[in-house]
Amino acid sequence: MHSEQIERLRDNITSVYMGNTAAVERIIVCLLARGHVLIEDVPGVGKTVLAQALARSIECSFARIQCTPDLLPSDIIGVTVYDRQSSSFQFKPGPVFNNIILADEINRTTPRTQSALLEAMSEPAVSVEGAVHPLPQPFIVVATQNPYEFEGTYFLPENQLDRFLMRVSLGYPAPDDESRIITKQPARTTLTRLEPVMTVEEVLELQRQVEAVKVDQALVDYIIALASATRDHDDLQVGVSPRGALAITQAAQATAALHGRDYCVPEDIVSNVQTVCAHRVISKTYMHAGDTASTRRIIQQVLETVPSPA
Repeated sequence: MHSEQIERLRDNITSVYMGNTAAVERIIVCLLARGHVLIEDVPGVGKTVLAQALARSIECSFARIQCTPDLLPSDIIGVTVYDRQSSSFQFKPGPVFNNIILADEINRTTPRTQSALLEAMSEPAVSVEGAVHPLPQPFIVVATQNPYEFEGTYFLPENQLDRFLMRVSLGYPAPDDESRIITKQPARTTLTRLEPVMTVEEVLELQRQVEAVKVDQALVDYIIALASATRDHDDLQVGVSPRGALAITQAAQATAALHGRDYCVPEDIVSNVQTVCAHRVISKTYMHAGDTASTRRIIQQVLETVPSPA
């Protein structure tokens, strides 16, 4: 694995985002695993800065969508307009036709508009008036959202939450990191001067290498056992689906690559289960996938119950 390329990417991002280093690694894992990431936390902790630092670190196309209540699906996907000169209808692509999409405050727009991203996040193409338009590769959606109890927010539908490989919380920075943020103000200085350290071709090659990372059958059985334990848990209404089990595998492969290995170990799985699964299961006491506080406790119980391979 070309771990030096990944290290350059990580260093470039952390030169701007001076906070939770684990969150930086998770967003890189999502990129390597061809997955989308949902960053949820209170305003002002660096969600947008982290997403923009990733986009600026790669020599690729980037678009930011500021999600508002009046945003329409066509504002994301694009529209078909009549061209008088050619006497034909022409498709004008929207911002979704870029390599990295920042959907800022995604839960401030309506469910109808949220669903406009669903096909793009599921397939490498979108359909407009019966015509299929392929999306550029690589393609990753980095969405940010404020906690649901904030005024003017909407719940993300369960089927859209399931399209995110990970749901990440940043938390407040440590005192030393916060001191650096106040002193250097990287969002105003370093971010604007950030240079790409990786090309699109290098990202695609790393993604292909991640797909080739070996996962031993014992680890596959462990992932299945974890998923089965959530499906049979007395406190869960909905457990981890086969898509969720596949997501654990993909995250584990990318984590192995992040550490320069071409094979997975149990820790690659254990370290990702919470962020990959907590938003995919639904507790019986709170009938919505947005309740990650209780689902995280349940998944932690599952991790402590299901034996890990030696």
